[in-house]
Amino acid sequence: MRRSIPPFDDFLDLSELLEEHQRSIRDAARQWVEKRVRPTIAHHFEEGSFPVELIREMGSMGFFGPSLPEEYGGAGLDAISYGLILQELERGDSGMRSFSSVQSSLVMYPIFSYGSEQQRQRWLPRLARGQAVGCFGLTEPDHGSDPGGMQTSALPLPGGGWRLNGRKMWITNGSIADVAVVWAKSPDGIRAFLVEKGTPGFLAQTMAHKLSLRASITSELLLDDCELGEEARLPEAMGLGAALSCLNKARYGIAWGALGAATDCLACAVEHQKNRWQFGRPLASFQLQQARMAEMVSRLSQAQLLMWRLGQLEAQGRLHHTQVSLAKRNNVQAALEIARESRQMLGASGITSELSVMRHMLNLESVSTYEGTHDIHTLVLGEALTGMSAFR
Repeated sequence: MRRSIPPFDDFLDLSELLEEHQRSIRDAARQWVEKRVRPTIAHHFEEGSFPVELIREMGSMGFFGPSLPEEYGGAGLDAISYGLILQELERGDSGMRSFSSVQSSLVMYPIFSYGSEQQRQRWLPRLARGQAVGCFGLTEPDHGSDPGGMQTSALPLPGGGWRLNGRKMWITNGSIADVAVVWAKSPDGIRAFLVEKGTPGFLAQTMAHKLSLRASITSELLLDDCELGEEARLPEAMGLGAALSCLNKARYGIAWGALGAATDCLACAVEHQKNRWQFGRPLASFQLQQARMAEMVSRLSQAQLLMWRLGQLEAQGRLHHTQVSLAKRNNVQAALEIARESRQMLGASGITSELSVMRHMLNLESVSTYEGTHDIHTLVLGEALTGMSAFR
């Protein structure tokens, strides 16, 4: 029996390895992105705005904290289902996936893992429904790759509570957030606090002039003698390891999301090559173009297989942070290479907003930088292989 040619976006037929509910979740997310994101996202990118009108829809679709228990507004989904949601969101735009990643992995996860039951009950259901927005304040103007050097301080007040002072930079969702998870150095180590919008001494302002992730809100957080009660502290968040555990969750999602951007770029390039004629025949018939497409589908397929395996390990509780570093490093680099090559193949059309490739390419430059740069993850893997740290 003659076998059909596998589709370029699933060349290894990994869909066959998914459970039925996982395919259904992926398809529902894909349909929502096609209907609600794709028609307007280029306009938002050009205007430098985020489609805030979609936040509650995203909540109703279950895109926020889907792996958390139902009692807190989640759906108890497995790691692969969560990854597939982020893959489809980034197929639309990295800004959409970033919003979901921050809300889920960097806000809901630390509240669930390190917060009190009162904090969980107060915030998680609202965040899950998109009725509240959160942000994650770790990075500082002078401390990006080295978060342990943070200067934001948390000093205990004589009558109880804390006084926070400092600045946080490059904070997704900051100026529209109802609550910020802020990390600060106290006399006995790094702690995390829930700082609510409107707290005296707390200001979030939008950062402008970005040429990447334009359909995403990026902010600076300012804390000037910001006084908080003891109930604002996440009681179990002690030390830098707690903050890094949140980043590890986010990096896992980023590695999935990069697949969506890469797939959309490849789809655009393949379609263009089939329909664009030069020298009396389709561009797709030329050897050079076929070699480019073969390389791209190879990189994409390898990255997809990597994430399927990591999803298994996460479900088994065996996923190590160095494996996540490998995936974030590999998949974002693969997506960047696919986006750049696709842009070349589109010729002059590739620089317009009518096609998605240039937008993905610009976005991926930021994705490569945040949550650990390519070089930082290289050194994480180097230490894992040699037992010798290059950081100290």
